Parts: sequence; C-alpha cells; structure tokens
Amino acid sequence: MEISGRRKIYFILSALIVISASFALGAAFGYNQRPEIERVLGVINKSEPIPDTIDFSPFWKVWRIVGEKYGLPEEIDRQKMVWGAINGLLSSLDDPYTVFFPPAEKELFESEIRGNFEGVGMEIALKDGVLTVIAPLKGTPAANAGIKAGDKILKIDDRETDKMSVEEAVSHIRGPKGSSVKLTVFSSGADKPRDLNVVRDTIQVPAVETETNLSDGVFIIKINSFSERAAFEFQKALREFVLSKTNKLIIDVRGNPGGYLDSAVEIASWFLEIGKPVLREKYKDGKEDVLRSRGYNAFPSTPIVVLINEGSASASEILAGALRDNGKAKLVGKKTFGKGSVQEPIDIKDSSLAVVGMLKITIARWLTPNGEDITKQGIKPDYEIDNATPDEVKAKKDPQISKALEILKDWPLR
Repeated sequence: MEISGRRKIYFILSALIVISASFALGAAFGYNQRPEIERVLGVINKSEPIPDTIDFSPFWKVWRIVGEKYGLPEEIDRQKMVWGAINGLLSSLDDPYTVFFPPAEKELFESEIRGNFEGVGMEIALKDGVLTVIAPLKGTPAANAGIKAGDKILKIDDRETDKMSVEEAVSHIRGPKGSSVKLTVFSSGADKPRDLNVVRDTIQVPAVETETNLSDGVFIIKINSFSERAAFEFQKALREFVLSKTNKLIIDVRGNPGGYLDSAVEIASWFLEIGKPVLREKYKDGKEDVLRSRGYNAFPSTPIVVLINEGSASASEILAGALRDNGKAKLVGKKTFGKGSVQEPIDIKDSSLAVVGMLKITIARWLTPNGEDITKQGIKPDYEIDNATPDEVKAKKDPQISKALEILKDWPLR
C-alpha cells in the first residue's frame, strides 16, 4: 500500500462494529507514581513523565482500594483495569473516533478494514448524543433486516443505549456467526420504534461493484468501502468501464462509511491532474497540509455524477468533495454524514516491546479542496433527491440514479 505525503497511513473511519468495550475506570499511568505501584501492585510502569500539575494520587488510591476491599476479588482483572483506564482517558476527549483497541478488538478491527469479519454489518456512531447508524453494508444481516442510514438504536438486547459509549454498544452488538441480537430501532418518519432480531453472520463485502447501463451509455461503479483492496478493485472497475464502450460514469458512495484515506486519494487521482488538491488537513497548531492528486487523470472529459446520502462518511466525503471542488463531478442525493476528522493508528507496546493494542487517534480535521469544513454538517449535493421509498425499492426504482442519468444525458451542463 502506498504511503501518504506525511509517510503515515491514516484511517478515515466511522465507528466500526469492532470497537472494544469501554470499562468504567478512567485515568492514566504516571511515571512519578512508579514506586507506589511497584510496592503495592507490582505493576511496571515505563511511561513518560507527566506534568507536575497533574495529581494522580486519586487514581492510585482508587486502584489500591479496589485491590484491598473489593468484595469479589475473583472478578478483578487488572489487565482489564488497565484497558479501562486507557478508555476512560480517551472518553474524556469526547471524540468517538479516538479509541483504543485491546489485542482481541485490534484483530477484529483489522479484519474489518481488510473487508471480512463476523457481525451484523453496519457502522454506528454517536450523533448528537444518540447512537446512530451511519450505514448498513449491502447484503449484510443489518441491511436485510431493514436497518437504514440515520436509524437510531435505542436498545440492544433490551439494554438502553442512552448512556452507552460506541465501544460499549458494539461490544453488545458483535457476536459469533449464527447468534442473534435484538435491536430496538427508531427510523425518521416512523410513529414508534420497532424491534428487530438480527442474526449475525460472516460479513464479506466486495469493496467495489459495477453495473453497465448500455441503453443510456452509462457505467456505474459502486464503492461499498474504502478498504485495503478498494483502490485496486476500483482500478479493475475502470478497465471494465473502458471496455464497456460507455462514455459516462456514475460513482456511487451511498452508504459507504469510509476506510483508508490513501484509497480515497488514489481513486480521486484517476480523475484529477497532478498536484490538484484532494483534501486539506488542518492540525491543532493551525497548520495545514494539502494532499494532492497523483495525476493519473485518465478521464479528463468523462461526465461524472457522484451519488451520496446520509450514510456517506469520511473517505466517501473526501472523494465526493474532491471531485466536486475540482469541477470534475456533480453530486446527487442527500447530505452526507459529516465526519471530517483524520485518524492515525499507532501500535501500543508493553515494556517488553510486544504489541498489546492499537490507539486510533484523531490528529487533524480535514477540509475539502475549497476549504469547506464538513464536520457534523456534511456535504450538500448539487441536486438534492430523496432516497427511494419502500414502494420504489420494491418496484426497483431509484430516483437518485434516475436524476443522475438525466444529468448525464444533458451533459455538458449549462
């Protein structure tokens, strides 16, 4: 995989159904408390020194009291207490995209970004404090159960979610293939919530799918996720496009919750001249980096429409914003999710230098090439078209694709 200009691979990810459970205890280790730790608990701590203004004594007092007084000592798992302390630290940031993965959850996370995992197949996040579906992945148990982008998850197996973190929620939603989870879901426009029993399965979703509409001379590339193989599969789809003898293109990122930033830059580069901005990264010190097209620009005169909706997040928004701002495409559909931050994965090692987990930390906010900050507000389409109604879905009608075909038929637009 190629490396970005900053020589790091960043993840642009919506909250995935592989995030570790959150634990109650929250704080961090302090180097200046090492003598007490070693004396009382035998915990070796080799962290960096912390500022003298931070008082860690309450944390260590609680830690010690738990060890001395907790009435169910057989239930104490000090390693879980460490993971819980880390998650407590991160939860104080109030950023659902900065998370820590202990070993098992790290493997689950990495399997999902590779494009295969077990679960129900939907992406979730906290939006306005409510557990919200970003998008169900096509053909998965969640999608087959009728769950849609924007649905609110009110209960998981009769557990109220109003005080749940994303990490806790996904720990309840995930489970082995063949088992089921009961979700209480509220959809926009509905009179009341509904209960859904969703049977978990192995999720294997192709990153890219294609379709040819010969009657209209249009080729459709559906990007389901910006996974590890997305850029390669997209390149193969472009070969199909060239051989199809069609001359117009629809790129569909509806319901695509994101993935690798590098995949989005690579895909955008097929349509942009070298050096054209794909996105801007704005860091905490106010500095900006511009990630630019690699300049393949293989289709300079091809009419393009990008389909978006509420389930289009992060890397999907980057691609849509890049093609729109550079005048290469028109956007059709509904306003996107609004996930405008950049995460970097960092392996966390113990004192023996063995990898024990991974921190996915927000390092920057990203902006479209024209400087639009889409965080929480999303990208507005050039042509706002409602999603298909249930009756239209049954009739195999798609008003957003119909509008895209209409636009492409009249291209060039005036």
